[in-house]
Amino acid sequence: MNKIGLIGGTSWHSTIVYYRLINEMVGEKIGIQGNPELLIYSLNVELMREQNKEKINNKYLEIAQTLQSAGAKAVVICANTPHMVYDFVQPKIDIPILHIADAIGKEAKKKSLNKLGLLGTRATMTKNFISSFLKENYDIETIIPDDEYIEQNHQYISEELTKGIFSEEAKKFYMEQMRLLRAKGAEGIILGCTELPMLIEQKDFDLPLIATTQLHAKMAADFIMQDSAT
Repeated sequence: MNKIGLIGGTSWHSTIVYYRLINEMVGEKIGIQGNPELLIYSLNVELMREQNKEKINNKYLEIAQTLQSAGAKAVVICANTPHMVYDFVQPKIDIPILHIADAIGKEAKKKSLNKLGLLGTRATMTKNFISSFLKENYDIETIIPDDEYIEQNHQYISEELTKGIFSEEAKKFYMEQMRLLRAKGAEGIILGCTELPMLIEQKDFDLPLIATTQLHAKMAADFIMQDSAT
């Protein structure tokens, strides 16, 4: 099995879900008598809240290099927003970063979805590190909430979800956002914050929901099993 390195902590709640899912998915292949070797570096979520791009880039590079030196064959960033560092970090290390948008794109194509609503932090929705990857690699268009809702989307994530608070008010808000995105032509919705699938499930809405946490974890599990599958 390939050893991978997980960069977590943003938030630790979703990092736990990644760890559990990867172990469960690999366990389905090898049996419950064993589990994959995983390296986990859990950083302080306050780094992301500082919004210092240079500091964030350098910290993720340092962590990725540490994981590579420790024997990781790939890196998994256990959150959507930190994928903003991908273009900076990937060229500077010798192992692949398994991009979360790859997992999104493959699932969307499997479901024949070409226009997706995107929910997440301010950066995830308004920067291009998810949307441009999907457009360039999968020809998938993404649409986001109207400007008046961007800040509230971000606040619910940063002030509640990443702190392990999953309120009924937050769920109602995101359900309404999904309805608005459907009205704008979305064929499916990307739950582009790794805590959102902990708040909203497929049974809650009538469009396909792209739950990034589960899909990214499966991508990691598949990479772990790559050699033994060949």
